[in-house]
Amino acid sequence: MTHLTLYTTLGCHLCEQLEALLGALHQGEYRLERVEISESDALMARYGVRIPVLMDEAGEELDLGFEAPRLAAWLAKRGWLDEAAWQRLEQGRRSSR
Repeated sequence: MTHLTLYTTLGCHLCEQLEALLGALHQGEYRLERVEISESDALMARYGVRIPVLMDEAGEELDLGFEAPRLAAWLAKRGWLDEAAWQRLEQGRRSSR
């Protein structure tokens, strides 16, 4: 099972977009720990203008993960991308243009 951390804050619509994409594109099971940045001055300083930020177990971060191509590339690099789901999503994005 993949363990991921999402740095977020209440009402973050981009965070919700990232979570929806992650659910669609991640291959296999994962556990997502949500970290509320507003509860820490240090986290606000680090992530306040960058959220949503997705972090893997190795501590590697992804900014702008709500952009499907960025999330797909990040997942693929780790072997976690559901290629068929990504192809369907891309095909749908192309046909809606």
